[in-house]
Amino acid sequence: MTAVKLLGSRYEIVGHLGDGGMQHVHRAMDHLKGIEVAVKTPQAGQRLKKFANSARISALINHHNVAKTLDYFEEDGVPYLAEELVEGGTLEEQCLSVAGFVDPHTGARLFRMLAKGLAASHHAGVVHRDLKPSNILVNGGYNLTEVKITDFGIATLTEELFEREAERGDITKTTSGTVKGALPYMAPEMIFRKKGDYIGREADIWSLGAMMFHALTGVLPYEDGYDAAVNVKTGNRAQWPSFMNTHIQFKDLALSLQALVESCLQNDKTKRPTADALVKACNDLVYFSGRWVVGKVHNMPYATLGFIYDADGNKAFFHVDSCYGVKAPIVGANVVYSVSDGNPHPRAFPLVVC
Repeated sequence: MTAVKLLGSRYEIVGHLGDGGMQHVHRAMDHLKGIEVAVKTPQAGQRLKKFANSARISALINHHNVAKTLDYFEEDGVPYLAEELVEGGTLEEQCLSVAGFVDPHTGARLFRMLAKGLAASHHAGVVHRDLKPSNILVNGGYNLTEVKITDFGIATLTEELFEREAERGDITKTTSGTVKGALPYMAPEMIFRKKGDYIGREADIWSLGAMMFHALTGVLPYEDGYDAAVNVKTGNRAQWPSFMNTHIQFKDLALSLQALVESCLQNDKTKRPTADALVKACNDLVYFSGRWVVGKVHNMPYATLGFIYDADGNKAFFHVDSCYGVKAPIVGANVVYSVSDGNPHPRAFPLVVC
């Protein structure tokens, strides 16, 4: 029998999870603890000493909305970082791919969790500087069973990349895919930085606001890639879609969330709220939190109401005013919805057409 190769005398690589702009990520079994973890290692060309420093920085944060750094080790001159494994996928994969956006009730829960994770990192003296949907891990889809910010350490490597791009005089002309991918969520002070500028926690607040705009509307606030930098400079931002407050069931919460996002997306960084202030504001929001399921509209005996069946044959009633988004529910449509008790059938609210 061939002996199993263990990295660091304890980690067995059992699968490949993906590749980012700065790192390779693998699924591994920790034979010491008997659990699966994510093992990360820098891609070729990255400064290995910087990776080690980044691991130490990310290990400072201990919060349930931040993916926990568990271990750092080197083998054959290659550094590895072991991190808590979050089943599911990125925010894009788990939530935004369903309909392109989330409803305000799910959005309020998501905003609160991200703000709490960010507040914990800022209290630990750690600034992320590269917040974007691919750095948010979600388990459970709309149920948001787990929501964790990841790659605090890797973002420190990204900060060095941003610094190098700034030395060239214009970060918006970069050829780096990592920088280009971050631009839609990047604060003005980072986009237009000069060599030696310090990018602080205010930049994370802007990025959180940009992510939440995207999550609630399905569109990027300042478009994609290089266009984002131009639009940030000119103030040309996407408008809030009318569907957010079409139905009274969503209007008040949607307007409250819009106000919070607007406070984050202020060019004057001194006017942006702190992560602590965002947590407090999110705590004051009134939103519904129920169990989300996937189903299909079975029939609509009237134009304004109908019935849904989930995969197990459970029936739920809905009213069209409970639907959030640009698509109206029609017979045969795949939907995600939250279920609450009702008589004679459970009630679906909120409801989003896939």
